[in-house]
Amino acid sequence: MKTVTLHSTIEMPQLGFGVWQVEEKDAVPAVTKAIETGYRSIDTAAIYGNEKQVGEAIRQSGVARDELFITTKVWNTDQGYENTLKALETSLDKLGLDYVDLYLIHWPTPEYDEYVETYKALEQLQKDGKVKAIGVCNFDIDHLQRLLDECEVKPAVNQVECHPYLAQNELKDFCRDNGILLEAWSPLMQGGEVLKDDVVQSIAEKHGKTSAQVIIRWHLQNDTVVIPKSITPARIEENFDVFDFQLTADDMAAINQLDRGERKGPKPSEMNVR
Repeated sequence: MKTVTLHSTIEMPQLGFGVWQVEEKDAVPAVTKAIETGYRSIDTAAIYGNEKQVGEAIRQSGVARDELFITTKVWNTDQGYENTLKALETSLDKLGLDYVDLYLIHWPTPEYDEYVETYKALEQLQKDGKVKAIGVCNFDIDHLQRLLDECEVKPAVNQVECHPYLAQNELKDFCRDNGILLEAWSPLMQGGEVLKDDVVQSIAEKHGKTSAQVIIRWHLQNDTVVIPKSITPARIEENFDVFDFQLTADDMAAINQLDRGERKGPKPSEMNVR
């Protein structure tokens, strides 16, 4: 497993397992299967409602805590300095952990203008040793720039919707220039039409791989952290089986040309749900 380095010292697996939209009843078996398959990074969030189940799967796995990389997120209703401190304690209690490896602000919710204050709480939590690294989700360039200007610790990660139909090139460039790692949620476009794209299918056939494996490989070779999600054991294994082939420069260029700015989720500047 290739890793990427956060804040100069913390190693994060480049391929992780996401549990967004994984129901409580499915979370323990799905995470258990993922860890058995070889995943060592698990991405959850307070709003997903499955932190308790993720923690249970971690305990059942028998894998040492320091071999796992656990991410969770503070939800919009818990933004603000004091609320964020309390929100992490709630998440740690549900997970049954003493710390998380990465804590993220889930959305900037710019209408409420609390994300700078919230991020400063994350900085304190990192100083206190309750989180190893801190970052954000769904932040546009202007939101990131404010944090760079007003806060002390550079976000380690910006987790955003990213797939071949939404390549996020401008945001990727900004993050790369500022030492922020881009992490892709919905990396397979939620199983959308990109998996049936003729270009992707042709490349998959050439390599003897599936469309999903080709897209995950595209993310990895673009130096993007990627967290595909599935509750199907065979798919969990398939999404992990991406280290025995390499996309060519022509393959990468062909997939890069598929970008059309198509989102499945909301625009960060417009997402103010609480």
